Amino acid sequence: MAVPWSRCWRSSSRAAGLLDWCCGLSRRTESSTAATQVLFRQGPVYNFNKPMTRHRNRCLYTTPRVCCSICSDTKLKDPFSLAQKDLQNLYEDIKKQLLVSKEELKALCDYYFDGKGKSFRPMIVILMARACNVHSNKEGVLLPAQRSIAMISEMIHTASLVHDDVIDESDTRRGKNTINQVWGERKAILAGDFILSAASMALARIGNTTVVSVLSQVIEDLVRGEFMQLGSKENENERFKHYLEKTFKKTASLIANSCKAVSILVNSDPEVHEIAYQYGRNVGIAFQLVDDILDFTSSANRLGKPSAADLKLGLATGPVLFACQQFPELHAMIMRRFSSDGDVDQAWQYVLKSDGVEQTNYLAHHYCQEAIRQISRLRPSTERDTLIRLTELVLRRDK
Repeated sequence: MAVPWSRCWRSSSRAAGLLDWCCGLSRRTESSTAATQVLFRQGPVYNFNKPMTRHRNRCLYTTPRVCCSICSDTKLKDPFSLAQKDLQNLYEDIKKQLLVSKEELKALCDYYFDGKGKSFRPMIVILMARACNVHSNKEGVLLPAQRSIAMISEMIHTASLVHDDVIDESDTRRGKNTINQVWGERKAILAGDFILSAASMALARIGNTTVVSVLSQVIEDLVRGEFMQLGSKENENERFKHYLEKTFKKTASLIANSCKAVSILVNSDPEVHEIAYQYGRNVGIAFQLVDDILDFTSSANRLGKPSAADLKLGLATGPVLFACQQFPELHAMIMRRFSSDGDVDQAWQYVLKSDGVEQTNYLAHHYCQEAIRQISRLRPSTERDTLIRLTELVLRRDK
C-alpha cells in the first residue's frame, strides 16, 4: 500500500515548500532564490520558485497555533444564521438590478435567483465585512457598499454558472433543469452576459476605483480558469499545480477578491486586505477540493448534479491526480480526457481503490488551517470566530 501523503508531509521538512505554495503564503514574493524541490511518494518532483516570507504588523493579533484537527465550538453561531439579517431580501435586490421590460429575458435572469441557493459566497463576504469593521473600530456596522459587494459576488457567480452549463452541456443545476436546457444555448449565453453587465454596473455605482479593479480581476480569472480547464497538461509533473491554479481562478478568486474588496472599504492597511484575501483564497480552494471529493462520494440527489460529472467532462480533479501515484494507468486516460469506452468507470474504480479521496481531504484540511491562521490575526469578534467555524462546515459538507 502506498504511503499516505499525510505521513510524508508530517515527516519531511521539505514538504513545507509545497504546503506554503498550496496555501498561498508566498503569493506575492519576487525573490530569485533557488527553487524548492519537493518529492512525494517516490512520485514526480515539483519545483516552486516562491520562498515564504512573512511580515508582522504590530496592529494585528498574533496568530494562534492551529491544531491539526479543526475542532468545533458549540457556542459559536451558525454562519448562515449570523448573516441572515444582512442577506434578507438579497435575491429581491438582485432582481431589481436585472429589471428589464422584455418578459422572457427577465424570466431567464431570475431563474437561478429564486432564493433557494446556499448564498455561500454572499454569506462569507458579509461576515468578512463585519469582522473587518470590528477590527477597524467601526463597531461592526455593515456599510451599504459592503452589502452591494455581497450581492455583486452572487451575480458574478451565477453568470459564470450559466456560461459553464453551456460549455459543459449540462442538463441540471441546483436540482432543476439548466437555463440552456430550458431556453437553449444562445439565450442562456445572452442571459449570462446580461447578469454580468448588471453586476458591472452595480460595481461602478460603488464609486471606489480600487474595489472596481479588485473585482474586475475575478472576471479575468474566471475566463482564464475556464481556458485552463479546457486543456490538459502533458507533463505529469505540472498537472497538480495546473489543477490548483485552475481551481483558484474558477472558484476561489471570487471569494478571495470579494473579501478583499469589503476590507478595502473600511481599512487602508494593505496587510488587512491581504488577510481578507488569503482567508477567502484558502477557504475557496478547500471548498472546491471538497466538491471534487463529493463527485466520487455523494449521490446525485445530494449534489444536485450527476455523480462522476467531472470524469464525464474529461476533468482530472484532486482524487484522480492523487490516484495516479498508485495507478499510473490513469495518465493515459487523463490525456485522452476519459473519452474511450470504459474510461470513466475504470477511472472511478481506480480512485475508489486508491487513497485519492483521503489525500484530497487532507489537502483541504491544510487549506482550512491556513485560512484559520490568517483570519485569527484580526481583532476578536463574533464574526471572526464564525468565519473560523465556517472552515469546519466546509470540510464536513455533504452537498
